[in-house]
Amino acid sequence: MRRITSHSRDELFDVAASRRIEQAAAAQLAAHTLMRRAGLAVARLAAAIAPDSRCIWIACGPGNNGGDGFEAAAQLHTRGFGVHVSFAGEESKLPADALDALQRARQAGVPVAAEPPRHYDLAIDALLGLGATRGPAGVMAQWLDRMYRQDRPVLSVDLPSSLDADTGVAAFDFGHAQDRHCLSLLTLKPGLFTAQGRDAAGQVWFDDLGCSPGAESPAALLNAPPPDEARAHATHKGSYGDVAVLAGAPGMAGAALLAASAALHGGAGRVFVALLDRTQPALSAIQPELMFRDPASLDWSHLTTVCGCGGGTEVQAWLPRLLGLAPRIVLDADALNAIAADGALQAQVAARKNKGQQTVLTPHPLEAARLLGCDTATIQRDRLAAAQSLAQRFQAVVVLKGSGSIIAAPDATPFINLSGNARLATGGTGDVLAGMIGARLAGGQDAMASARAAVWRHGALADGWPQDQPLSASALAAAG
Repeated sequence: MRRITSHSRDELFDVAASRRIEQAAAAQLAAHTLMRRAGLAVARLAAAIAPDSRCIWIACGPGNNGGDGFEAAAQLHTRGFGVHVSFAGEESKLPADALDALQRARQAGVPVAAEPPRHYDLAIDALLGLGATRGPAGVMAQWLDRMYRQDRPVLSVDLPSSLDADTGVAAFDFGHAQDRHCLSLLTLKPGLFTAQGRDAAGQVWFDDLGCSPGAESPAALLNAPPPDEARAHATHKGSYGDVAVLAGAPGMAGAALLAASAALHGGAGRVFVALLDRTQPALSAIQPELMFRDPASLDWSHLTTVCGCGGGTEVQAWLPRLLGLAPRIVLDADALNAIAADGALQAQVAARKNKGQQTVLTPHPLEAARLLGCDTATIQRDRLAAAQSLAQRFQAVVVLKGSGSIIAAPDATPFINLSGNARLATGGTGDVLAGMIGARLAGGQDAMASARAAVWRHGALADGWPQDQPLSASALAAAG
């Protein structure tokens, strides 16, 4: 068993693959072995989370998730913990493994009740697992409401009940406060790490139950930090490339400066700022390293371009030229909105890959919805699928921002990023990310590597931010 963190390098398997892995493992083991291993793992983690518990409430559902709970109850009881099992189901309808676990719990002396305890120190959610196809109702909904609204730690078995393992969409409002843990069994599921999954699950742990996924292909991968790369002494600013930021329409120059500052602190050799607002001064008193240029004076065919941050409607006129010339480009914010509204620009973006040009799109869910011609709710219902659809349609690397940002590329397994937190939910942090990606592109990394590294670093900075200091986009850019 191990704890999953933003440094973890793991494969994530969807429901269909997880079922096949389970079936293959069960066929090679003695009857009930997997469930007994699962219950033991749950008991071990519960004992570690709340070692002084006088009462552990285990809420068991009508399927194999409930069976894992019964087995955990037997294991905890034999270790001297006070256990209260409440069962929301019919014994006659239990699957064979779960029925065996229930009988083992009874033989161990565990009482099984129809109601939860009045007081408890830890709740174990073993109500609905991988096979759940609808939201909780009746008694199960009441028990979940009690578990996830009380100031007590919760440990969910495999998945928080009603969470879609593939998408992270929840049929129950878990909120986000309190001490939560989830022990994912046999495989790690993508839904634990994106959409509502991160709030519902809390700290994720993993136990493969001694089984291998075999030849199954993962639905996604966790985005681990890039290797440290020390710069050679015999280099100069030209070794790390030039970034040009074309953005900053009237009233929005700050967005361009944030992206440019992030590119500068992210390691670009030189950073040019091509403001669309010509009334702005041609020098930053705070960062004189930034070189301001008239957009018409730049040779875009030799520059890594970051385009769209606060670009307003003015950026649209520049896009045909940039998309045709720029060897490497990061498209953000108003550049994405302009592309979404123009079929010719969409075709031009998609054609860049065949010309050997590299493209990174960095939409938030609303921008992604505009690009795909749908609504935000559709994007959020399946973030992995949405990111892959965008990557395929535009033949580009896509960073779908949000809780558990997705990094996708055409015909490739996508990545889910675990670094970052809600402190990034402030104006300008997206501009900073665009600049960070631009710096890595300029330094010679390909589009996918640049996006993965920058997204992870962007989130890791927020994770390490001092709690007593506010996180602002300008400070984030300078920390790059």
